[in-house]
Amino acid sequence: MKAVPVWNPWLWPVLAATYAGEAALQTLSRSMTARPTEPVGPEPAWATPHTVRLDLPSLRVREFSHRAGRVPTLVMAPFALHGAALADFAPRHSLVESLLGEGLTGVCVVECKSAIPSMRFLSIDNYLADLTVVVQDLGGLVNLIGLCQGGWLSLMFAARFPQMIRSMALAGSPIDLSAPSAMVAGTRATAPEFFEGLVRSGDGLILGQRALDLWGVVSPDPAAASEVLQVGQNALEDLFERYRQWHQWTVNLPGSFYLEVVEHLFRRNELARGEFRALGQVADLSSVKAPLFLLAGAHDEVTPPAQLLAARRLVGTPARRIRTAVAPCGHLSLFMGQRTLRREWRQIAGGMRSLSQ
Repeated sequence: MKAVPVWNPWLWPVLAATYAGEAALQTLSRSMTARPTEPVGPEPAWATPHTVRLDLPSLRVREFSHRAGRVPTLVMAPFALHGAALADFAPRHSLVESLLGEGLTGVCVVECKSAIPSMRFLSIDNYLADLTVVVQDLGGLVNLIGLCQGGWLSLMFAARFPQMIRSMALAGSPIDLSAPSAMVAGTRATAPEFFEGLVRSGDGLILGQRALDLWGVVSPDPAAASEVLQVGQNALEDLFERYRQWHQWTVNLPGSFYLEVVEHLFRRNELARGEFRALGQVADLSSVKAPLFLLAGAHDEVTPPAQLLAARRLVGTPARRIRTAVAPCGHLSLFMGQRTLRREWRQIAGGMRSLSQ
């Protein structure tokens, strides 16, 4: 299966490694300033009816179902280049729909808001603290599902507050970055000044629309969308415009948050090494003992399976309570692909349901 490009700000270092010297950085920064800073087009729609349960300065919580007496399920959507609606993209291409269809209740999605100038100094700790507020609001105990970047943030949270986790699923999440990938190699080959220059060029933010310009991204073609969504092109007609609009709508990241991720995770691999400090203490992954579901993509061009599956030896969950699956797909198909949602996620949701009674 050919890899489908994914335009993700954590992939910037791969391109950055091809630049050298201050002159190249200045040229790149000038080219970025010509790009608009606001998202293009309307914000992507969510497919499933819901309400906004919490609206905090940094994030909002969308609630899709509620039933008292059961452990709620909280999805931590990625905070990367594209919007969180990928967790509820369209009928038959919605993780939310799959979870509800398997009988999970109290399904909520955490959506990190696109950063504005007043948010430029927000750090990883800020998002962990706000996630603590969210979980407390849901009753203090959740099934936690982390998608891509939302996975390592969820694992940090679980390490700090293991008593708040009933079960956990991680999908396409870079956990141990000692496993080789072009993204990690590019990051470590690039001077920190480059990343600092990207933040300065956005006045303290990483600007999503400028990221598209930096990569020279063009609108996705039907073949690429068909592969991501795992449908034939005959079935794509009604979906393609929705996918194109989702693809072109981007979010901005706080510069401080971005630089922390680059330095502490991608360069130093502190989370897997047991050295990352989260909310004042080291995030000890061995303290995570809840049942764990790991979903990787065999052709994942963002997170090679080894980076995620290494979590099996890092957490304290007994091996018999860890389930793994490697789906025959790329990165975005882990969250939006029709086959993956029907097969692998159905099994994950069924396991979580049995633990939520």
